Amino acid sequence: MRVDFYQLSQTPVEGALPQLAAKMREAGARVLVVSADNDQLGRISQALWAVKEQFLAHAPAGGPHDARQPILLSDTMEAVNGATFLALADGQWRDGADGFERVFLLFDGSTIDDARATWRSLDGREGLERNYWRQENGRWIKAG
Repeated sequence: MRVDFYQLSQTPVEGALPQLAAKMREAGARVLVVSADNDQLGRISQALWAVKEQFLAHAPAGGPHDARQPILLSDTMEAVNGATFLALADGQWRDGADGFERVFLLFDGSTIDDARATWRSLDGREGLERNYWRQENGRWIKAG
């Protein structure tokens, strides 16, 4: 399992997630995007539709075709679309995240303490790789 921590210092999650989702889809992964904030999920949906370079088909969970969605937006951890990649858009780690092949924890200044606690709690876990990414001049840079 791989967990990538993305510190949002220059753009909000709805600005960063479409770029990451495009890369996830290029890798052939199905994605579950989770946030407890329905307004945030709405902003993410609008941002995914606005991507011009790539069609990022997605839908909010609870629809009749959830299982067919390459990207499913939800407030729960139910990957009814068969997602192997999980994006935790609200910066909150959740039980069940370790059941995914890859997890993207996106956090900003308001959730940085939670992200640090999660980083520490994952330290030393067998078979787990952690990475920390920060924004620099609009690009993601892997940090120490």
